[in-house]
Amino acid sequence: MGDTMELRHLRTFRVVARTLNFTRAAGELHYAQSSVTEQVQALEGELGTPLFERGRRLALTAAGERLVGYADRVLALVEEAKAAVDDERGEPEGELTIGALETLCAHRVPGMFKEYRRRWPRVRVSVREGGRGELYAAVRESEMDVCFTFGDAPADPAFASEVLGTEPLVVIVPDGHPLAAKAEIRPGDLHGVGFLATQRGCGFREMLDRIDGPVIEAEVGSLAALCRCVAQGLGCGIVPGIVEHAGATAIPLAGAETSVTMTWRRRDERKPSIAALLAVARNPLSDEDRFRPPAPE
Repeated sequence: MGDTMELRHLRTFRVVARTLNFTRAAGELHYAQSSVTEQVQALEGELGTPLFERGRRLALTAAGERLVGYADRVLALVEEAKAAVDDERGEPEGELTIGALETLCAHRVPGMFKEYRRRWPRVRVSVREGGRGELYAAVRESEMDVCFTFGDAPADPAFASEVLGTEPLVVIVPDGHPLAAKAEIRPGDLHGVGFLATQRGCGFREMLDRIDGPVIEAEVGSLAALCRCVAQGLGCGIVPGIVEHAGATAIPLAGAETSVTMTWRRRDERKPSIAALLAVARNPLSDEDRFRPPAPE
């Protein structure tokens, strides 16, 4: 490797290697697509070999496959060095990337984000939305510092996680649906009822799959799309109670709730910028940003 290799090129390469899509990588990195392409080309020029096969689908070359592991190690070492410096200084600064599911990005993260920026203006905060698996992968690969999801965090020794609280689940039905008159819905009420579901791998799809009786008639890509489809009379759905559902009726699902989990890399928990975020998340300022406390064990 020459002396001109830049860390930002390695970071960009790693995101492209994971997504195998220049457009998606540009979106995650908040770069123009042309900038992502130029950075990858610069890295290839520095190394003197192509890292991607640019056919109908983007694919890593053998050299690209080998570089991924080295990029992970180099960037992890850089993060450790930053954390060590931060430990000495004690004052949060630098960059912090927060990730969250669509619903939490809309309804829970903004309050934390606002309070964090008020307390620690020297930290440059980025907020990214993604699916659960995508968020965990980004935290694991040091592309994200902390993420907020529904359900349990994966059993990964590299992760630390904490349940902040719970959110009740509701069944949303089109206005005028036979279930709309109920004050509460029990699982037995859903036998044979047509439902819309998010895709497999989503926590809400797993919850729906555990209920015996609903008939999954179609899949949608997001909770927002699911709510719009329900409002159009295309089926019913199960969502957290905080989700906006204009044009549909929400009925509590008896005894059903989901945990809200905060996950970060265990080795980074002493880094001041991350420790400060964990403290803000644990102590919301208003009821609007407050989670229902977890049930005692």
